[in-house]
Amino acid sequence: MNPGVLYAAGAYIAWGLFPLYFHQLAGVMPLEVVMHRTLWSAVFLLCVLTFLRRWDWLRAVARQPRVLAAFALSAALLTLNWLTYVWAVHNQHLLDASLGYFILPLVNVAIGFFVLHERPRRGQWLAVVVASSGVLWLAVQAGHPPWIALILAFSFGGYGLLRKVGALGALEGLSLETFLLAPLALLGLAYLSWQGNSTFVKFDPALMGWLLFGGPMTALPLLLFAAGARRISFTTMGILQYISPSLQFAIGVWLFHEPFASARFVGFVLIWAALVIYSLEGWWVSRKD
Repeated sequence: MNPGVLYAAGAYIAWGLFPLYFHQLAGVMPLEVVMHRTLWSAVFLLCVLTFLRRWDWLRAVARQPRVLAAFALSAALLTLNWLTYVWAVHNQHLLDASLGYFILPLVNVAIGFFVLHERPRRGQWLAVVVASSGVLWLAVQAGHPPWIALILAFSFGGYGLLRKVGALGALEGLSLETFLLAPLALLGLAYLSWQGNSTFVKFDPALMGWLLFGGPMTALPLLLFAAGARRISFTTMGILQYISPSLQFAIGVWLFHEPFASARFVGFVLIWAALVIYSLEGWWVSRKD
């Protein structure tokens, strides 16, 4: 099996279980959660780079403004995705968040077609049409576009594209993104502490432990994702992506007991049907090869 498939699947399984982690941080503002994730990810990656003695790339990147700009953009998209997702979990919108990651494969297929010039097969296009019908049904049932889902889908779709074509490897690229964001996160946490609103000021040891754990927990799936994105097609990334929202959906319905109208179930069934079509089509083509 292509190791890229294993890397990407590992990342998506981890992200699918993330709501269980964020549920422990329900008393922390979403923005503060994102700042802690950024800061402690930077500390974790700093330790990893020091242990591996992989610092030569940083000097070269400092002389390439375009590379810096590209990774600053990917860092901004990642921050937007994190903030939206944490807010959704904290405000009982996990099902809306899972919908965003159900839509993401469609975004990936579109990016693969229009930007990377990948050519999906007929069966893959059929899966896209069926999944798009499910998304349209959910939008009609809600009475408005699913904004949370769309923000999550397009922000991470853009992030995935930038990481796939980026000039740096998985570890170096994530480190650069995190190092660009870390000073802002540190300033933000310092301001919250000065205002007396930081978790550090309130000194809840259990909560602080969960926030510190967010560093490696954030960095490791992103490293797996970046490593996978560089080894497999965007279309394949799209199908593996369904692992994450399926886990989130199950957690939202059966553990967090979020309300789920039966009419919305039709939309999710269409999306899951698209997943089956896509999987069977890929299996059939692989057997012919």
